[in-house]
Amino acid sequence: MAKKDILNKKSLEFFEKYLNNASPTGYEWEGQKLWMDYLKPYVDTFITDTYGTAVGIINPDAKYKVVIEGHSDEISWYVNYITDNGLIYVIRNGGSDHQIAPSKWVNVHTKKGIVKGVFGWPAIHTRDKSNETPPKLDNIFIDIGAKDKEEVENMGVHVGCVITYPDEFQILNGDKFVCRAIDNRAGGFMVAEVARLLHENKKKLPFGLYITNSVQEEVGLRGAEMITQKIKPNVAIITDVCHDTTTPMIEKKTQGLTEIGAGPVISYAPAVQNKLRERILETAEKKKIPFQRMAASRATGTDTDAFAYSNGGVASALISLPLRYMHTTVEIVHRDDVENVIRLIYETLLNIKDGETFSYFD
Repeated sequence: MAKKDILNKKSLEFFEKYLNNASPTGYEWEGQKLWMDYLKPYVDTFITDTYGTAVGIINPDAKYKVVIEGHSDEISWYVNYITDNGLIYVIRNGGSDHQIAPSKWVNVHTKKGIVKGVFGWPAIHTRDKSNETPPKLDNIFIDIGAKDKEEVENMGVHVGCVITYPDEFQILNGDKFVCRAIDNRAGGFMVAEVARLLHENKKKLPFGLYITNSVQEEVGLRGAEMITQKIKPNVAIITDVCHDTTTPMIEKKTQGLTEIGAGPVISYAPAVQNKLRERILETAEKKKIPFQRMAASRATGTDTDAFAYSNGGVASALISLPLRYMHTTVEIVHRDDVENVIRLIYETLLNIKDGETFSYFD
C-alpha cells in the first residue's frame, strides 16, 4: 500500500472534528459517538462498556482476537473550590500542566452548557521582581467574570464541573498537525483509519479484529484495564504518543532520541512481547516504512501495560506517534508519521496468522 493512499479529505475532516470536540477523562462519550459514527461503515458491529470505551469489531464470530487500540480521553481540570468573590480553584483530571495555565481560555462544562473563563494571573507590574512566584497548583485560578460565589453557582458552575481548553486544530507549515488532545485522539483516529483501509482495499482477515478506543488512560490506564477483560484478546497492538526529544530542555541521555517526521516509534519494554515486536519490525523493513526505537526501563506508561498483564498475559506491542509539547494546547505531530503509523499497523495485521501464539516455545 503506497503512502499516497492513506489520508483523504474525508478522514482529515473527521480528524479535525474529532480533535476539536472535548473528551475529558470520565466524560468521553460525545467523542466516542463521533468516532463510532465514522467507523460504522468499516466494521460489522460494536460493543461498549459501562464507562464508555467503544470497540468496533470485524469478524466478531472469530475465536482468535486481535486488538488495535488508542485512548480517547484528554487531560482537563475539575472545579475544586469557589471563593466568596467568585474565583475558581482547580485540581487535575489527568496530567494537566499548571505551568501553561495562566492566560489560557477555558470551557467550564455545566448542565446549562459551556461557561467561558480564563486562567487569571497577576500583571507583571504587580509582582515582586526579586522573588517571582511561578504558577503552581495552589495559586492558579479561573475567572468567569462573576462578582461572587452566588453568581458562579447561578451560572451552573459547581464543585466537580470539568474544565477543558478550547484550542482547536490547525496545520503548521503544511504538514504539522497542531491541537490539544492529539494525545491521544490521534490514536483513535489512526486505528479507525486502519479499519477504513482494510474495508476499502477489500482485505479479509482470518481473525477477529477489535478496533478499540479506550477511556480513562490519563488516570491510570483504567479503560484498557476494563475492556481487555471483556474482549479477552490474544494479541494487542497499542498506539499512543511519545516525546519528540529534539526540542530544548530535554535530556536525550535519559529520554532517548525520537523526533517528529522520522517515523513511528517501536518500543522495547518488559510489557512488550518480543516476538510480536519483531514481527512489527520485520513488517516495517519489508514494506520500507521508516521507524524509530525507544526503550522503557519498567512500564511503558501506556495502555500496553494494561493489555499485556491481563487475562493471564496477552502478547502486546506499542507503536508510538512522536509528538512535541505533550500535555499542552499546542501538541504537534507530523503528517508523515500519522500516515506511517497507520501503514505499519495495517501491514502488520496482514502479517499475522490465525491462531498465532507468539510463544517462545513453539
